[in-house]
Amino acid sequence: MRKTKVKINDEQLQVSAEILRAVAHPLRMKILEFVDKHKTINVNKIYNTLKLEQSITSQHLRILRLAGIVETSRDGKFIYYTINYPKLAQVVKGVNNFLEEDK
Repeated sequence: MRKTKVKINDEQLQVSAEILRAVAHPLRMKILEFVDKHKTINVNKIYNTLKLEQSITSQHLRILRLAGIVETSRDGKFIYYTINYPKLAQVVKGVNNFLEEDK
């Protein structure tokens, strides 16, 4: 059995794990795909188009927002969502670093 010395950046891996848990839900993936397709979209359009309940949509968006995956902006009474691509890139980098160190 081969022994591999693995250096893990615990903090970066923990952040990546939290974000991966946030996106590891089929409905949240569907919401992210919809937001990505439109670049910026208001919450009403998300739940109306995807035929979701407003409360469920808000709960899932909250999880994504707390994980830093989506960002919000307000225009009057409307809240708009966009994907935080740099944050997702950071997660991908963290996971890739972990996997590469295991080789």
